[in-house]
Amino acid sequence: MIITRAPFRVSFCGGGSDLPSFYEKYGGCVLSTTIRKYMYLTIHNYFHKDQIRLKYSQTETVKDYDEIEHKYFKQCLRDFGISGVEISSMADIPSGTGLGSSSSFTVALLHLLHTYKGEYVSKYKLAKDACEVEIDKLGEPIGKQDQFAAAFGGLKFYEFQQNGFVNVEPIVMAPQSYKTLEDNILMFYLGGVHSASAILKEQSQNVKTVDKAQVQQKMCDLTRTLKEELQKNNVDAMGELLHENWMLKKSLATGISNPLIDETYEKAINAGALGGKLLGAGGAGFMIFYVKEDHQKDVRDALSHLREMDFEMDNSGASIVHFDKENI
Repeated sequence: MIITRAPFRVSFCGGGSDLPSFYEKYGGCVLSTTIRKYMYLTIHNYFHKDQIRLKYSQTETVKDYDEIEHKYFKQCLRDFGISGVEISSMADIPSGTGLGSSSSFTVALLHLLHTYKGEYVSKYKLAKDACEVEIDKLGEPIGKQDQFAAAFGGLKFYEFQQNGFVNVEPIVMAPQSYKTLEDNILMFYLGGVHSASAILKEQSQNVKTVDKAQVQQKMCDLTRTLKEELQKNNVDAMGELLHENWMLKKSLATGISNPLIDETYEKAINAGALGGKLLGAGGAGFMIFYVKEDHQKDVRDALSHLREMDFEMDNSGASIVHFDKENI
């Protein structure tokens, strides 16, 4: 059996500039981290060598790629020419909650299939190929940040160049600064799921207009400022820059925010949070807030009706958890 995993991501600043409609014209950048919540996939040889068995929220047993309902499994298994296997997926957090789960799934699946075939694959190739699967082959109207975050892991600055190349730069800080960042980010689950594709499709169209493109460019400026401040170990700059970024992001498409999200944000700010944002494309899922220690109890009390999740950063990226070559 082989087991791979890829982490979920939390995007702080610059989201949307990784859409081709924007970065191909202006270039883009995102600052994000991955967290210690993962997508897991397993593979082993299936008893019936002429069949494929897939286990996710549903179970499929098929004899031909065309019979597969799950479009990511269908595309990747066809591309690799693999059959006679059983593959299972499981995740620490439900999909559609703003943590880049579809890209974490794709990265972990590609890593799994390469490993099954005995092939080494670099993190950059994993990310690049995951983008090709999701964006080029399956036509998802999404950007590139999630695939690169899932593959590389860690607190990183991603720069999306006009020619399609992605530069990956780690954020280097003093050890205490990483701890301060982890300690001061509070993460809450609003509930519900969203359709990232629908919101991102609208956002992708909107940034073709001059005024929306200017908003997105301002978000990129904030992202570069955040990178510089973190590298100076000015972790508290995260609060104000998260706030400015969220105020701009809300204007990029309908569906990014709603009354529940606005009310939650206002409660947190009034209780002492310095800034925050909704994670993912918008509409539902998780929110994060930057809150200094002396105000954390107040914010938790104000949002006591919501489920809080521990915020712990991951540095591993896509990885092989288990590889038993004798019993695949």
